[in-house]
Amino acid sequence: MHSTKNVLAFVMAGGEGSRLHPLTTDRCKPAVPFNGKHRVVDFVLSNLINSDIFSIYLLVQYKSQSLIEHVRTAWTMPRFGPDHFVTVVPPQMRNGPEWFQGTADAVYQNLHLIESFRPDIVAVFGADHIYRMDVRQMIEFHQQSGADVSVATLPVRLEQCDQFGVVEVDAQHRITDFKEKPKTTAPMPGSSTHALASMGNYIFNADVLIEALKRAHATGESDFGKHILPKMVESHRLFAYDFDTNVIPGTAPYEEHGYWRDVGTIDAYFDAHFDTLGVTPKFRMTNRQWPIYASHDPSESAQIENGAINRSVVGSGCIVDGAVLDHAMLRRAVTVQRDAHLEHCIVMERSVIGQGVHIRRAIVDTDNEIPAGERIGFDLEADRKRFHVTESGIVVVPSGYFSATTRRQERRGSQPALPAHIRPLEDAPAPTNASLSIPSLNSIRATA
Repeated sequence: MHSTKNVLAFVMAGGEGSRLHPLTTDRCKPAVPFNGKHRVVDFVLSNLINSDIFSIYLLVQYKSQSLIEHVRTAWTMPRFGPDHFVTVVPPQMRNGPEWFQGTADAVYQNLHLIESFRPDIVAVFGADHIYRMDVRQMIEFHQQSGADVSVATLPVRLEQCDQFGVVEVDAQHRITDFKEKPKTTAPMPGSSTHALASMGNYIFNADVLIEALKRAHATGESDFGKHILPKMVESHRLFAYDFDTNVIPGTAPYEEHGYWRDVGTIDAYFDAHFDTLGVTPKFRMTNRQWPIYASHDPSESAQIENGAINRSVVGSGCIVDGAVLDHAMLRRAVTVQRDAHLEHCIVMERSVIGQGVHIRRAIVDTDNEIPAGERIGFDLEADRKRFHVTESGIVVVPSGYFSATTRRQERRGSQPALPAHIRPLEDAPAPTNASLSIPSLNSIRATA
């Protein structure tokens, strides 16, 4: 298998994530929390590290402070050698007073990093997806096919092609056409219902990439999918790497083969969480042979005083006292008080779910203290007056919407405080994950 010693990786982590609003009000898309203790960016970084690619630049732009702090605490690598690093790179404006204008421009503005590192291969990967991938296998395919550029691909339904870059290939997997988010497209060979879509993960020969970026900059072109790759089809050897052939050690037989989710919308983000739950989940978070790394967690274990818990995740520092959790996902330091009922919910750090609260199909962002008796997810018209509600009925409670002041006012009324023997645990950087789990909803990837 190909050595990864001279591979440099760029992770495109500057996404604004407008379709994930309000979860992206104060953070960029790669920094959005996922599951019990991770962030979305942890998946691509874990895949690179597990693939022995240790030289990684993380290109950031929008609302990046939360992501920068996460990388600082979770992704400090031992200095085994000078080429072991995960380094955050904001726009340097070396070529003028402009932020990154697109994916290709982001790399172009950092050409000096490529030229000083002098790699043979540059991997350009997105930071917005939930998946496992052995990048070494893609590099091996890239070299064996004699490619200048390799594009990771997977089948998507024809009606979803306007969300992806779509490629056409010949019998040897060479790309003959590349269209960015076409309204209509021809199906892939052997299928009448699916086309071959780009995953946004690319392997470039370094010299080819440098030349293409300089040429694109000279003509004002700034994006790989919209500009560079479609033009390179005519002049270079572009090949489609079939993600379905990627083999990950430790994958359980019941998991969905080739699991990959773009969590760029509230619905996709919500559904992907529940794909990780259950005894036989579609995507198992606890693969010891291919771990998804997260922040070190020095916090206390969760406390379950009593109640009923069905197929849920309870993060470290959580307190559950006489509540019902049904397909609920609690991140760090969440308190759920007596007679509360959470059904298909994601509750983020430091939130308090008050006595008798009922919440269904909702995402509660950080630092909410929901007062006793609240009902969310049962009257969507009423919910829309206060919160963002998706077309499918998922309610998103923004960070801090229910303030501590609201909570104190409620306590002056009839709601009792926590019992004396239950004490909230101190805040800590990240949770561990005690999980009972089950699979969930529809895949954006289907077999042709």
